[in-house]
Amino acid sequence: MRLDRDIGAEVEKRPEIDLIVDQAGKTFMTPDGPLVALSPINLKVEKGSFVALIGPSGCGKSTLLRMVAGLEEPDDGAVLIRGKHPERFRAEGDLGIAFQDPALLPWRSVYRNVAFPLQVLGRSIREHDEKIRSLIDLVGLKGYEKALPGQLSGGMRQRVAIARALVSDPSVLLLDEPFGALDQILRRSMNVELQRIWSKSRTTTLLVTHGIDEAVFLADEIVVMHASPGRIAEIVKVPFERPRKPELFSDPAFHALCDRLMQGLHPGEGAS
Repeated sequence: MRLDRDIGAEVEKRPEIDLIVDQAGKTFMTPDGPLVALSPINLKVEKGSFVALIGPSGCGKSTLLRMVAGLEEPDDGAVLIRGKHPERFRAEGDLGIAFQDPALLPWRSVYRNVAFPLQVLGRSIREHDEKIRSLIDLVGLKGYEKALPGQLSGGMRQRVAIARALVSDPSVLLLDEPFGALDQILRRSMNVELQRIWSKSRTTTLLVTHGIDEAVFLADEIVVMHASPGRIAEIVKVPFERPRKPELFSDPAFHALCDRLMQGLHPGEGAS
């Protein structure tokens, strides 16, 4: 196993790599004994790329994302973002995170929810007023600055959460099933919106999703994971050019790739 400083040196030599997961594994203790949530894995994510993690429940997708976020420590190996420990990276405001639950503060307006990370980081909201308003505009909520979360639809609340995750100008954006609670029609609409937002920011993004079609529409690369223990089975490059239009969801080549990924998730079974 390489030391963190050795991995950090590799990042310095290859600045195009934003994230390195080096032989990182995680085991949890349960009443029935140790549970290997994630066997030691390796992963590199290029700067400005969009990578999706897919796999069955229990394959370690969210555990991996939490390690990248610095919310879980690997038992073995290391996770580094541009040569830094994720917790330090997050403390500096360089890591944006959005989960399935937007977790907006119900008593704060859209504007003040988006601005909240700046307050936590001790930055002036007044000095970042233009940035806050531009992000609200970017996620399609211009005119809703004073609205409270209870006055917004589920999709609108998730847009606020994404704007909030981007307000500190993070180098890396982590998304854990951000649209998992939405219906299929709204979810696809939000996929198109997220691609538009990402295309303008080009923030290095790591997405955890159960939606194979969502992964294919959004990602440059798809990391296919298997369970028992959690591990990376393969990494698939997505061939479709950007920008990707909603019509792609009906393209036979799109469905063929989705079917192939489904077979990869359940080897030996037919696509469904």
